[in-house]
Amino acid sequence: MDMTGERRIPAPRKRVWDALNDPEVLKACIPNCESVEQITPTELKAAVAVKVGPISSRFTGKINLTDLNPPTSYKLQGEGQGGVAGFAKGGAAVTLSDDGPGTILAYEVHAQVGGKLAQLGSRLIDATAKQQADIFFDRFAAAVGGAEAGAPLPPPAQISLLSLIPREYRGLPLIAWVGIVIYAAIFILMFGHLL
Repeated sequence: MDMTGERRIPAPRKRVWDALNDPEVLKACIPNCESVEQITPTELKAAVAVKVGPISSRFTGKINLTDLNPPTSYKLQGEGQGGVAGFAKGGAAVTLSDDGPGTILAYEVHAQVGGKLAQLGSRLIDATAKQQADIFFDRFAAAVGGAEAGAPLPPPAQISLLSLIPREYRGLPLIAWVGIVIYAAIFILMFGHLL
């Protein structure tokens, strides 16, 4: 799985950098995060409950920070174990740049999953990862950008298998295809003996 993107955070770069390195801020912003603990200045330990399609599990793992260039960039390398659900490992490069009074946070993620998670297919995994990233960045922007203290964070969202069904096929809405199939089935049942 590869994912790239950038988000504008309405806060100065130094504040964004400090928040990215604050375990309490990360715990509050990561969806379904149970704990984030700083082991050393460059190593974190985390536990997160994850639900991808029909599979739910609790992942625990460590994240190492490398190539630190405060307050501009760093790289993350990590691996997590989710028991029978499988494993996830990968890395990310994070870059911060000034954008007026705000900051542009750019990221590039490369990850792989194994076990039962890998059997779900890349489309479902990618959709879930993007959704979780969007939730994280929405919460992070609210937390770092000066949202009112105590304001509720967006609730964690679950991805629906129905969201993966295309809205149209060969130029016709999916409901039209369903109607055609039903009409054809009725026609065959009524007039099949004449064919």
